[in-house]
Amino acid sequence: MTASRVEVDGVHLEYAWHGVGSPGTPCLVFLHEGLGCAAMWRDFPALVAGDTGARVLVYSRRGYGASDPVPLPRPLTYMHEEALEVLPALLAALAIDDAVLVGHSDGGSIALIHAGGGPPPSCVRGLVLLAPHVFCEDVSVTSIEAARRAFAEGGLRARLARYHGDNTDGAFKGWNDAWLDPGFRSWNLEAFLPRISVPVLAIQGANDPYGTLAQIDAIERGVRGPFRRLILDACGHDPSRDARDATRAAIREFVATLAPPVRPATSAP
Repeated sequence: MTASRVEVDGVHLEYAWHGVGSPGTPCLVFLHEGLGCAAMWRDFPALVAGDTGARVLVYSRRGYGASDPVPLPRPLTYMHEEALEVLPALLAALAIDDAVLVGHSDGGSIALIHAGGGPPPSCVRGLVLLAPHVFCEDVSVTSIEAARRAFAEGGLRARLARYHGDNTDGAFKGWNDAWLDPGFRSWNLEAFLPRISVPVLAIQGANDPYGTLAQIDAIERGVRGPFRRLILDACGHDPSRDARDATRAAIREFVATLAPPVRPATSAP
């Protein structure tokens, strides 16, 4: 991956493009998980770019990968801030006005907040959600506690350091400390869902240790737009890794059905 950096509100963020984009296709904006970054998607974005004919953007949020570090502790509203402040500014900075948001885990939650956090974002055609969360479950806390032990005592820190470098400790603690804060048990995004009218594709592994199908059920109940679900057997928390062919096919078929975004009407002078 050949990465560049863009300045957004005084912060430098790592980003990279995959594919060139066919005329009329949206830009697919990939939003990584709570321990991810642009490079940790590996070759999946490039494969999806080839599948769909779309241009694909990956970027590392502040505190991840080669982006600028982030102050700790992170607020429990860190996903809201990313969705409603940073992401709109990033799309504007990179002149993206026709997008499909492809979010994994925290990235899926960020996509939902962005789409449901105010007036409908006119540039968003649809959402692809990989193992998204809209509330905090016991199973999530248990797995995140296990991740804390693996970071402190196992090989998780070394594996993450290959991608995050100097950001490794901040990336882990910013995510882990927020999710394990007692106040995070009341974190809930269901109020955002009724304001989402764009099509949604939700994909989750049947063996996801970080969330149950109650997450997908809540999204289906809450959104107003067309909704599709894909539950993958023998798949854990990362459908792009554990069931890559089925996930690629579902994204390709979904993107092919999406109409261009509706632009706000302009008044004649």
